[in-house]
Amino acid sequence: MIAVGEAAPDFSLEGTGGRRYTLAEHRGAPVVLAFYPADGSPVCSIQLPDYSLDIGAFRELGATLLAISPQDVASHEDFARRVGIAFPLLADPDRAVGRAYGIVGPLGFYRRAVVVVDGGGIVRHARRTLGYAYPSSESVLNATREALVPA
Repeated sequence: MIAVGEAAPDFSLEGTGGRRYTLAEHRGAPVVLAFYPADGSPVCSIQLPDYSLDIGAFRELGATLLAISPQDVASHEDFARRVGIAFPLLADPDRAVGRAYGIVGPLGFYRRAVVVVDGGGIVRHARRTLGYAYPSSESVLNATREALVPA
């Protein structure tokens, strides 16, 4: 997995809301990247709405929250609508971004991970979880607050 202190790889991915998203467009402010295995899976259906409940707290920090998985945009739009996700879901069907961040497992499946990138494009937090665990919204908010402190 990508290490804290490394430059975060830029990307350009299609996402919900009918647009393309890049990491570079958010320079100057923190970005939280939530990598998740699949739209509609039991854990993802809890994790992402949990983060959505705190979207105001992320915005108060000036942070952008983006979630990335291998499903296509149509799947993302349906999933976001069904479970009430308040931030963009980005499609990485060839898993290139997942590989760049080191979260694709040996069988080609996305692993659940959260990466916080500071305004200068440097990784300040990187955590991968296994099984049914996911980083709580509060722990991700704390990692984002820490990213605001100059290194």
